[in-house]
Amino acid sequence: MNIAYLYPWDVVGDPTAPGRIADLGVEAVALAASYHSTRAATPYHPNHRVLDVAHSAFYLPVRQDAWGPVVPASPTWTPPDAYLTARDALKAVGLKVLAWTVLTHNSYLGSKHPGLATRNAFGDLYAHALCPAHPEVIDYCERLTREILTVAEPDGLILESCGPMGFGHQNMHEKTAGADWNGPLGDLLSLCFCTACAPRYPEGTREHVKRIIDTQAPSSTTTAAALADRAQAVQEVRLSLSTHLRQRLISVARELSPETPITLHANPDPWAAGAFAALPNGEPDADVLVGNCWGDPTADADRLTTLANIANRANTADTPTSAAKPSPAAARPTPQRIGAYVLALPPRPADATVLADQMATYAKAGATELHLYHAGLASPARLSALRAAINR
Repeated sequence: MNIAYLYPWDVVGDPTAPGRIADLGVEAVALAASYHSTRAATPYHPNHRVLDVAHSAFYLPVRQDAWGPVVPASPTWTPPDAYLTARDALKAVGLKVLAWTVLTHNSYLGSKHPGLATRNAFGDLYAHALCPAHPEVIDYCERLTREILTVAEPDGLILESCGPMGFGHQNMHEKTAGADWNGPLGDLLSLCFCTACAPRYPEGTREHVKRIIDTQAPSSTTTAAALADRAQAVQEVRLSLSTHLRQRLISVARELSPETPITLHANPDPWAAGAFAALPNGEPDADVLVGNCWGDPTADADRLTTLANIANRANTADTPTSAAKPSPAAARPTPQRIGAYVLALPPRPADATVLADQMATYAKAGATELHLYHAGLASPARLSALRAAINR
């Protein structure tokens, strides 16, 4: 299946948008229901060319009685029901509409509730990163999932940033490259030491991390080596946060809408922090695992192959012989699938042959779904190249 990613404002107010997207040859649209701040090009819209999305927002009506202490913001740049308007227009041309749900990446809520946001070893606040170690964050994500399934009634649920965020993937103009905090250093700067996380690590971990970062020691080694004998314990803390959040949300989704497919933006790297949450051990109860394919195609393909191997383990899991309930894999009507999150924007060229070759590479690595980013931001030349690549 081919899935085009869109924002609600790409469709609302533009009657030509649904037909243009359907003409790409996709079967479905991943439509943002909850999204972070951005500055977006709108090259096709009849009323504007650039849209400033000032803060993270929820694109369904905010029903106050549905929320707890953490309440998302409504947009001022679109109507409050923009998702519903866009959904109906897209479904009218035969497209399925999946709810693209951004979870812990929320600068509005992180700024409003700084006690619930990530803090690095130096105490610096990452306002864009809600920390899932806090029960209030779990509660917010659960309520967000419930509202989307109840009000939006999507054809599928896509969970992005379903775990701890980190040093990268922020919401401001990035001015940190010159510090050379790459690789393991970036991983260490992604570790959260908020009041809920810090006590979970081995004693002295904060001081160890600060010392390693300031001496740039792990520039040629691995994150695990940089953390030394603390590595396993720290990794287990991080993975447990992702696992707890993910399984709570899947449980909510299965309770409300058992037949709605669930897609996870996932990364097999156990130290991953960001939109593609760490998933080294898999998630049998998800329907699709999507890997990021924005970098070197060979490295991207390797990542997809690892996810495919994880999915194969889920698909071949035996039904327990004890009185325990059957495994999710045994109950799933179709095998767990792999999706490739394909970049059709710069630095990728607007070249159908290049795009088609990359898609073929990802398919050989195990991808059976192409998640195409981004049909609203791409120029006419890029959309034309994307259409031709899909047809090939």
